[in-house]
Amino acid sequence: MERKVTFVQYGCGKMGKYLMRYGLEKGAELVGAFDVNPAIIGKDVCEIIEHDWPATGITIAPASEAEAFFEQHHPDVCIIATRSTVAELEDILTVCANHGVNAITTCEEALYPWNSSPDLTRKLDELAKKGGCTLTGVGYCDLYWGTMVTNFMGAQASITKICGSSWYNVEDYGIALAEGHGAGLTIDEFNRTIGAYNDYSSDEIRKAVESGEYVPSYMWNQNGWLCAKLGLHITSQTQKCIPTTWPSDLKSETLGFTIKAGDATGMRAVVTTETEEGITFETECVGKVYAPEEFDKNEWTIYGEPESVLKCDKPATVELTCANIINRIPQLIDAPAGYVTTDQYPYNIYCIRPLNEYVKTK
Repeated sequence: MERKVTFVQYGCGKMGKYLMRYGLEKGAELVGAFDVNPAIIGKDVCEIIEHDWPATGITIAPASEAEAFFEQHHPDVCIIATRSTVAELEDILTVCANHGVNAITTCEEALYPWNSSPDLTRKLDELAKKGGCTLTGVGYCDLYWGTMVTNFMGAQASITKICGSSWYNVEDYGIALAEGHGAGLTIDEFNRTIGAYNDYSSDEIRKAVESGEYVPSYMWNQNGWLCAKLGLHITSQTQKCIPTTWPSDLKSETLGFTIKAGDATGMRAVVTTETEEGITFETECVGKVYAPEEFDKNEWTIYGEPESVLKCDKPATVELTCANIINRIPQLIDAPAGYVTTDQYPYNIYCIRPLNEYVKTK
């Protein structure tokens, strides 16, 4: 592509500030920005980007004006950094599809929504094909739980089981996420609510997930992505939510109170996936209020010959998520129309040159 890649930022919060800066630093042109927060609407995006970024002339507009903007302009890409489920993004993804604008999002479920929201994903897929654009979800999980693992598997002689574990501090992501992980509940309260689906069979939990009755953990979609990438056929998939605890009281700034010793500080959501090919996946998200000595970590163990371990302590999750998205943009533009998950993309690369130089589509 001879001209610059043009993009719009939809959601200008914690992630948006990195996404806009990284996009601009990679030679893309920011042509619009949208948010729902009245405190930042009307500001030049340089105030969000910070880093002494010069004024851009692009001011943040209300999210409600995005569709009218797309009617007048046609950016190459809309980067969406707002919510965590595809249902919450249906409106903006529909707007993008109807106007033929490629969309890429940080939404965790969007990485592989075929196994959690199949009806909605099929609907969005049809709209995107009709609009001649591509919709997809990308983030930290795309590489650190995905391509890093599948690429590493290429050095194995045999594989019987893959175990993955990723930790994150719910204090960093707001009260809704902390409460969704059961932080602050007694163990009895946790088991009656969040743990109520632990004994569901594979068919029962699949129906609960697909109907929207039950929102699975991030690893539910990740295991689906991994199996799709590897060409494995799933025979069963279950999830168990197990409360995490700490032997002493823990102060939670996000919750605004102290979690008593022995109460739930958060949870381990463990997803077990069996395949026809005999490879088992046992993956977990561990989201909790951290004790002083705890930290983010990402660890994967591949059992077989040989037994191999991938480990990353204290990953910069926000920055890694945003950089991975920006580096995926050329592949997004070149991808076929529809809802195309990244298991169908080439392995991501670090874009040394401006993004447009990696785009094959004219």
